[in-house]
Amino acid sequence: MSGLDAAIDVVGGKWKVLILWALSDGAKRFSELKRCLAGVSEKMLIQHLRELERDEVVHREVHHAVPPKVEYSLTGLGLSLIEALRPLGAWGCDHKTRLEEIRNRSASVSASVAGGDAAMSPSPAVPRSRTAPS
Repeated sequence: MSGLDAAIDVVGGKWKVLILWALSDGAKRFSELKRCLAGVSEKMLIQHLRELERDEVVHREVHHAVPPKVEYSLTGLGLSLIEALRPLGAWGCDHKTRLEEIRNRSASVSASVAGGDAAMSPSPAVPRSRTAPS
């Protein structure tokens, strides 16, 4: 396994990097993390937190109180991973607008082809209409 494979194995998945980012400014309870990550399901958040804890990137601390309180924080390994991800985040900020434009352009071309645009993808069984332009 190369170094890049190992790193991607730790942060792979839609939510892991976002979980790490959310924890980069301090410990958070589960409900705080869930609020920071709009759209994540509880099941997926639990799964990713367990994997990050297993990889010793995230620390889970249980405070014995009523009601019980659990906090998640970054370990030293997690803090070093955040530092490694900062240049990737900067690259994303620098190129976000351009990437959105490219993807929007690509999506509109795909939609016109999928929508049956006769000029772009005629059906061989149906002859094209040959009307003069107005």
